[in-house]
Amino acid sequence: MMPKRQDFTPREWALVQRLNTPRKVQLWLNEMPYNDERRGETLRTFRGVVRTAAAHCLEAALCAAVILEQHGFPPLLMSIESKDWLDHVVFLYNDRGRWGAIARSRDPGLNGRKAAFRSHRDVALSYVEGYVDYTGRVRGYGVANLQAALPGYDWRFSLAHVWPVEQLLIKWPHRRIRTSDRRYRELKAHYIAYREKYGRKPWRHLAGRDKWLPLPQEFR
Repeated sequence: MMPKRQDFTPREWALVQRLNTPRKVQLWLNEMPYNDERRGETLRTFRGVVRTAAAHCLEAALCAAVILEQHGFPPLLMSIESKDWLDHVVFLYNDRGRWGAIARSRDPGLNGRKAAFRSHRDVALSYVEGYVDYTGRVRGYGVANLQAALPGYDWRFSLAHVWPVEQLLIKWPHRRIRTSDRRYRELKAHYIAYREKYGRKPWRHLAGRDKWLPLPQEFR
């Protein structure tokens, strides 16, 4: 069941009330340092992230799910599958019939999206170009409703690492995405050349930037 006000701490509830739109949640996540897991792998819930003030992609998606669930958005997570098994997870939301995503990533092209897409698939396709680096290439996506898929499991407030969420998304059925080999080679060549010349990740050459939500400060 969706938690009630009394299930949140006063600090958490104040945060939930303030972050009442997808854009506000994205901006809040943007302010946090990215969780590089330098002391070992983590998978924190909303409560864990609030306490530590850092999040990686799946932790950010879980936070968005908990916060926006209180504002009428179902807890939908999209797993974007890469050929190098370094998958990305975003929170999906629908605003007036169009789909968008809340996301946090070390790669500028893999952060949030405005509600500008007709389908889940179109949201996934918007990440194809940004995914290309030395090894990454999108090959599929899956969408899970955590409320339905993990009934009775505390993925919202537990202070333990919630590895069953990760396992669920890995095993969840994914729909295949086929992309142009030629375009992939072009994007990869540009990525490698830019990194070698400037030492940072490129993103201004990517298509569809008008549909992105604001980027974290480190990319701006």
